[in-house]
Amino acid sequence: MQAVPTAALDLPLKVLAWEDADGRAWLSYNATDYLRARHGLGADLMKPVSGVAALVEAAAR
Repeated sequence: MQAVPTAALDLPLKVLAWEDADGRAWLSYNATDYLRARHGLGADLMKPVSGVAALVEAAAR
């Protein structure tokens, strides 16, 4: 967030847990590729959050 202040709009990452009309549970979050493109972040700056998909997957089990 120091290197690219606009990243503070989306960082720290958040995960939304929600239920649809059929009663199924979902976990939603902004993909790191989206965040990288949105804020012009380099790959090196995305390393700390690159494991979000694995963390969300593990939490869903």
